[in-house]
Amino acid sequence: MQAAGPTNGRVALVTGAARGIGLGIAAWLISEGWQVVLADLDRIRGSKVAESLGDNAMFVVMDVSSEEHVVGGVAKVLRQFGRLDALVCNAAISEPHNGTLESLSLERWNRALGVNLTGPMLLAKHCAPYLRAHGGAIVNLTSTRAHQSEADTEAYAASKGGLLALTHALAVSLGPQIRVNAVSPGWIDARDPSARRAEPLSDLDHAQHPVGRVGTVEDVAAMVSWLLSRNSGFVTGQEFVIDGGMSRKMIYAEQA
Repeated sequence: MQAAGPTNGRVALVTGAARGIGLGIAAWLISEGWQVVLADLDRIRGSKVAESLGDNAMFVVMDVSSEEHVVGGVAKVLRQFGRLDALVCNAAISEPHNGTLESLSLERWNRALGVNLTGPMLLAKHCAPYLRAHGGAIVNLTSTRAHQSEADTEAYAASKGGLLALTHALAVSLGPQIRVNAVSPGWIDARDPSARRAEPLSDLDHAQHPVGRVGTVEDVAAMVSWLLSRNSGFVTGQEFVIDGGMSRKMIYAEQA
């Protein structure tokens, strides 16, 4: 285990933090002196990565779609630290493709909305009193798919579009004490380092982006960190798209 570094006295709860973007956000915040509570359904991996991040990391098991889990997880944070300064809602059913609309089961639809949309609402509901006490902030991880779609992605697109709307609704309801913003990633290579080395992305993957590369978890983490900081104190109810410019690029099929 790493030795505990200096802390800034602030505590953040990051959901879906056992891997990918959530883990990247947790690691970034810890490097800036935060105490970070990593929440995830994957107990084994979550405990392992929290240990690897050092004494400023703590892990709690949480199904964000369950109000009982959310209440219990928030209570653990308060028992351990006595405060909460930031909430990052990253946990999601992240596979965007649901098959054809005709084959989409109500169970799969409800699960996607339960995790991706109801979860952030429940977390905001139960974290708000503690965030309010310290002038805290919430960041919701939405998606560029809230604005544009591929075929057969109804559940994911609807959940992320709903989360974007929830973000500005919460900003109005919880302000001025709590700021609420959204970060919408595009293509982020959030795979484990071993997977990235085994199957590196192609030159075309990178070159199609106006910035010349696919995004990294650090790109997202840096924006989230700024939105949680006091440097963004005049920013609330906003969406920040992190997609290398792809959503501003006209793409037409070329004729032969």
